[in-house]
Amino acid sequence: MVVYVLRSLHDHLRYVGMTDDVERRLREHNAGKCAATRMRRPLVMTYVENCSSRQEARKRERYLKSAAGRRYLDRVETPIWKAKQKEGCSSAFLRP
Repeated sequence: MVVYVLRSLHDHLRYVGMTDDVERRLREHNAGKCAATRMRRPLVMTYVENCSSRQEARKRERYLKSAAGRRYLDRVETPIWKAKQKEGCSSAFLRP
């Protein structure tokens, strides 16, 4: 399982989720199949963490959605996002 962070090129907000197929899930988000991100397309992948089990991935996803997890992402994911913006990120699939 994988925990991932998407950024919207529309409003620059984050979306945290988990999946077993990151590329398929990003395609679904960008195709508008996810109500939570439909109006925020296009989205790019900015952070990925591999987990050994679904339970571990769910626990990590919940942490990244908490205040402490958002602070962690501010330190780790935000610099990646800012660098991608400077590069003029238009790719549909970006990894750190």
